[in-house]
Amino acid sequence: MAAFVPPHVLLQATAVHHAYGERGVLAGVSLTVRTGERVALTGPSGSGKTTLLNLLGGVDRPRAGRIEFEGRSLGDLDADALALLRRQCIGTVFQFFHLLPTLTAAENVELPLQLLGVSSVERRERVAALLERVGVAGRADALPGELSGGEMQRVAIARALVHRPRLLLADEPTGNLDSRNGERVLQLLRALSDETGTAMVLVTHSAEAAAICHREIRLRDGVIESGAEQGEPTA
Repeated sequence: MAAFVPPHVLLQATAVHHAYGERGVLAGVSLTVRTGERVALTGPSGSGKTTLLNLLGGVDRPRAGRIEFEGRSLGDLDADALALLRRQCIGTVFQFFHLLPTLTAAENVELPLQLLGVSSVERRERVAALLERVGVAGRADALPGELSGGEMQRVAIARALVHRPRLLLADEPTGNLDSRNGERVLQLLRALSDETGTAMVLVTHSAEAAAICHREIRLRDGVIESGAEQGEPTA
């Protein structure tokens, strides 16, 4: 029988602080995300959830503290290297979809692969397979304005996963959907994460969304109120 090998640390934040001008938002947040793990970030509005998500994805840089992706400090990367890391290793799903309105569903999903220089044959194969998997293959040629909210979010999930990222960041992915479509999207995210081994950090106010995750970290006033692992400081 093979020995159990615990999943390795994919993402680690240590004593992260951030502020907008003089307004402090995060005050010493530390957390760890492992390969294949789904972590929910919850807490009241203004607690710092989306700010933390942006820092973890390298969109913003913290005022103090350290964020590492597979052992590489994001603070040591220049803007070009950071953009390449995000393009290759991270996918993002937003509440309001952020699909390009002049591109079809298939073209929206294909775009990350074009930016990475993937061959046209492989692009078509990956896009077709993923649109089929998320249940919108029949809408491949539709523009975003011709899709329902649930269809747009499934296209957005396909776009976020088409380049096979190791980390998926999701910011209120069901916040703009009705309960039925929200439940479908949550089950799709859980299934795709299980199938691909992609880790996920999900910002949400929804108990149903938090329930698909392995762990919930609750923020309040810029510090971790609950959910930190043993050995991780909460403030």
